[in-house]
Amino acid sequence: MSKIGKIPITISDGVTITTENNLVNIKGPKGELAYSIPSDLKITLEDGLLKVDRKKNSTKARALHGTWRSHLQNAIIGVKEGYKKELELVGLGYRSEIKGEKLVLQVGFSHPVEIDVPEEINMTADKNQISVEGIDKQKVGQIAAIIRRVRPPEPYKGTGIRYKNEIIRRKAGKSAKAVGSGTNT
Repeated sequence: MSKIGKIPITISDGVTITTENNLVNIKGPKGELAYSIPSDLKITLEDGLLKVDRKKNSTKARALHGTWRSHLQNAIIGVKEGYKKELELVGLGYRSEIKGEKLVLQVGFSHPVEIDVPEEINMTADKNQISVEGIDKQKVGQIAAIIRRVRPPEPYKGTGIRYKNEIIRRKAGKSAKAVGSGTNT
């Protein structure tokens, strides 16, 4: 039995879950998510708890058990509270702004970089701060990763796009000499 899969999920107040065959709809104050559960798993609702069980003990079912339990728990948290990722731009002249349905980044290239913002994601940009919010944990993380990938932080000066409070390991530059290297003249 999966360590994570066997733990029942507590359904928060204000969240309603309906199941039909392999479809699960989760509604909450922030929105609604729908999932199609693999046929190897079954979902049961009882006494405010959601349980994910395997129909058969196949390798595929064992692999999906804990994963789908985590997906459903993330969805319940998402429709209740939502998810948020914050990024910051570090560098001279780096800035961001929202223009229509696009995020426009000025990050040291000869041209601005435009990223489409999906409908289900709320994004705010304020000069060197970007906030990505939504109810789907996977989509929020994916959009934040796409933004960060435009100009990842580099280890020498630390400039680039990074997650808020991310620690960047810095390297010594060219001027740092190793002891005992070189020739004596």
